[in-house]
Amino acid sequence: MKQGNLLTQIKESFREDSKFKVFLLSIVITGLSYGLYKGMIDNFLAEIVGMGEMDRGVSEFFRELPGVLLVFILAAFYMLSAETMYKAGALIMLVGMAMHAVLPPSKVLITLAICVYSLGEHIQLGMKSTLGLQYAKPGRGGVALGLMSSTNQIGTLVGYLVIVLVFSIFTKDQPYTVFFAIAAVLAGISAICSMQVTGNSKTDETKRRFYFHKKYNKYYMLEMFYGARKQVFFTFGPYVLILFYGANAAQISLLHAVSAIACFYMAPIVGKIIDKLGYKIVMISDTLILVIVCFFYGFAHRLFPMEIAFLVCCVNYVLDSVISLASMASNLYVQDLSDNPDETKATISTGVSINHLITIFIALFGGWIWKTLGMELLFILSAALGLCNSAYAATIKVKKEAV
Repeated sequence: MKQGNLLTQIKESFREDSKFKVFLLSIVITGLSYGLYKGMIDNFLAEIVGMGEMDRGVSEFFRELPGVLLVFILAAFYMLSAETMYKAGALIMLVGMAMHAVLPPSKVLITLAICVYSLGEHIQLGMKSTLGLQYAKPGRGGVALGLMSSTNQIGTLVGYLVIVLVFSIFTKDQPYTVFFAIAAVLAGISAICSMQVTGNSKTDETKRRFYFHKKYNKYYMLEMFYGARKQVFFTFGPYVLILFYGANAAQISLLHAVSAIACFYMAPIVGKIIDKLGYKIVMISDTLILVIVCFFYGFAHRLFPMEIAFLVCCVNYVLDSVISLASMASNLYVQDLSDNPDETKATISTGVSINHLITIFIALFGGWIWKTLGMELLFILSAALGLCNSAYAATIKVKKEAV
């Protein structure tokens, strides 16, 4: 997307009397800060903190915990506006990032820092769509949310590429602390921008409560399967490349950048495939493809020389990221069953909470499996979860014809 075109679309999609400029500025700076952070955190945990497979699972448990608790947090502070909660999230993220820069690299303290940063991140995520829709012009809500996502992705991608460039130069004594400090400064700038976001928008009520109905039972189960299989790759995918293949921070950050670019271009294509084939076929087929991905990720080192096996795993990591886009199909399934838009949003929000709940246990269980039984079994488990997902999706009765 060309810069002029992007700026024009932003101007056409947001209300002039809103605080959309500082809002989007805070989003792009937060994305840049996160890109620096995500690009090096796994290598930092392995090389500096000394976290092994099980330790990584424990740290991921605490990273995901705020996602499980978010619905209770939003319910407890229901009287606060969306703008106030967005500011609070920015400040908490700043504290968490600063903790990474100044605390001694012990497993307990860094895990605490990860948890604090994640808490702020989840609070902001819960408010972004609310504010984006609030600031959008009538009839431009979908476009506004897409532009908001694009600005975040641009910032994150730049962060990844900075890590690739700098950490490629500093092959020894890589400057983790320096870049955590830079990421903290950026988080501070983003927090300052967030303070300029004024208003009294109500928080989305569907994010403050659970919504259960028996007609969505299959959706809840599918979210459990998806959350479990997703967590294996999200947590342990990069760690396999670092601990087993010796990937450095520049290589991991480059992998994240390639995945982000692939998803950026593939998301509309996957959406068209879902519209053409229907959500049921996509939900069945994407996890069947996952079985192949898991096989090569877990067994590439037994089939190829290590250099080739490393490249095979990188390709499969990107492929898994693209496959994950098919999770959009489950949202269409919910929409197909729902009686109104509020019910759709409440059900999807509950599904996200279920997703987070299962991921925190998979993080712990997955770390234990890898340490005691080997990484091959870990990815066999992920493939099995994918097969369960496909089998369960096959039982869905399509209510409407896909067009």
